[in-house]
Amino acid sequence: MGKRTLVLTPWYFPHKVVSWQTAVTMMYLGKVDVLVSYSEELRSPSTTIKTPAVLRLKKKVITVKRGVRFSRLNVYTRDNFTCMYCATRLPASELTFDHVLPRSRGGATRWENIVSACHPCNRKKGNRTPEQAGMDPLRRPYRPQTLPMLPPRIDLETVPDEWRAFCEALPQTG
Repeated sequence: MGKRTLVLTPWYFPHKVVSWQTAVTMMYLGKVDVLVSYSEELRSPSTTIKTPAVLRLKKKVITVKRGVRFSRLNVYTRDNFTCMYCATRLPASELTFDHVLPRSRGGATRWENIVSACHPCNRKKGNRTPEQAGMDPLRRPYRPQTLPMLPPRIDLETVPDEWRAFCEALPQTG
C-alpha cells in the first residue's frame, strides 16, 4: 500500500503530504483530527482502522528557521516567480536562474549573485555582465531572512478524490 495522507493546518489549508505510516503515528500521538479516510483498512492483532486520507493539525505549526537555505525554488520564491529582467511572472517550470556576474568571470552561485530569469532573457544575456548586455536586474539579488510559506505542490490531475475538496483553492505551479 503506497497511500499518502494530506495534512492540513488548523485553518484547513494544505500543509504537507505524508506517508500513511506517519499519519497513523500523528493520530496516535493525538496531534491531528481525521477528516477523511480511504476505504482500505489497516489491521493489527488488536485494532482495525481506516487508512487516513486527510488530517487536520490540532495546533499551529511553529517552525524556527535559522536562515533560508539556498535552492532554486527558494530563489524563485524570493523573486516572486518573476523574471528579474523582463518582469514576466512564470511557473517554476519556465524559469531558470541567472548568475548576474557570470561564473566564467568569477561570479559565485550564492544568493547575492543569482536572480530568477526566463529562458529567453537568460539566453539573451548570455555569458555577459548586466552592463555588457544592457540588462540590469529589476532588483539586486539578496539573501532573504525569511520566505513566505508555500503550499505543498499537488497535481490536481492526479490528486485522490478524498483530497479534492481541500485542494481546489490551491494555486497551480508548473
